[in-house]
Amino acid sequence: MMGVRSFGIILASTLVLFGGGAAAQVKQPQPASALKGHNTNAPVDVTSDRIEVQDRADRAVFTGNVHATQADLTLDTQRLTVAYSGASNNLQINRLDAAGGVVVHSPSETAKGDFGIYDLDRKLITLIGNVQLVRDQNQVNGARLTIDLDSGRAVVDGGPPGVNQTGGRVTGHFTVPQHSQQQTK
Repeated sequence: MMGVRSFGIILASTLVLFGGGAAAQVKQPQPASALKGHNTNAPVDVTSDRIEVQDRADRAVFTGNVHATQADLTLDTQRLTVAYSGASNNLQINRLDAAGGVVVHSPSETAKGDFGIYDLDRKLITLIGNVQLVRDQNQVNGARLTIDLDSGRAVVDGGPPGVNQTGGRVTGHFTVPQHSQQQTK
C-alpha cells in the first residue's frame, strides 16, 4: 500500500553512493513520509462496485474500482480480498490482498505494482510486479517493493530473470539539487 519516508532514506543513500560527497554537503531536509509509524490500528474504509462476503472463509472480496483508505493512506485496485478473524461483533482485519493495477498513495509518495499485500499484523506492505515508487521527481523501479510501516524502511528488489527479461535489476531516476555557479576570475 502506500508512499514512504524510507524512499527518502533510499534516495539519500543512492545520492551518496552515486553523487559522492556532494549529496552529504547539501543537507536539505527531506519531508517526513506518511508511512513511517503509520497507524495500522486506524479503521479501514472500502468502496467498490461489488462485494462478496465469504463468511466460512473469513474473507470479503471487493471488485471493480476498489478504493480503500486507512488514515491518510489510500489503495486503489480492481480486486481486493480482505481476510479477517474474530466474531461477527468484533471482526479484526488481518490482511488485504490487491490485484489489478495496485496504487498505494500517501501524502508524500506513490507506489504502484501489479499485486499488493498489506499484512496488518506484521505492519508490512508488499507490492509485486512492475513496481514503481515515486516521490516528487524521483522514481525507483523494480520487481518487488517491501515497506516496513514501523521503521519506514523500503526495499526494492529487481527479481529473478525470466523469459525475455533481464531480471535482477533495479532502476532509478533522481533529481539533483541545483547549485549556483561562481565564476572564477
